Amino acid sequence: MRERAGVLQPTRKLIRGAKPKMAPTEITWADFEKVELRVGTVTAVEEFPEARKPAYKLWIDFGAELGVRKSSAQITVHYSRAELIGRQVIAVVNFPKKQVGPFQSEVLVTGFADADGAIVLAQPERRVPNGAKLV
Repeated sequence: MRERAGVLQPTRKLIRGAKPKMAPTEITWADFEKVELRVGTVTAVEEFPEARKPAYKLWIDFGAELGVRKSSAQITVHYSRAELIGRQVIAVVNFPKKQVGPFQSEVLVTGFADADGAIVLAQPERRVPNGAKLV
């Protein structure tokens, strides 16, 4: 609380890295349908020392239709390499490939920033088949 003109007013403390509240950009159902969010299981994880920010190289199995795809993910704060193996994650699979240093990232693993800005993975609440699409 801060005092202004003799009246106590609440202060707004922004989380580091957070932006002031703004209305979300509206999209159409057709726009949403263009984004392919799929579930895959992490099958391999390597350190990524060449990355500018701490990251892992992930290999994720999206099932027979999509196969194994690679991703670079800045998730080293909350996850060890060992605990990522076998974990299902949700990823955008239809973005263009992105070159990250010497590594080509093929999918974008999704997550949410915690209060300190570290990423917490988005994942299904129960196991689902690899390659399942968010509907």
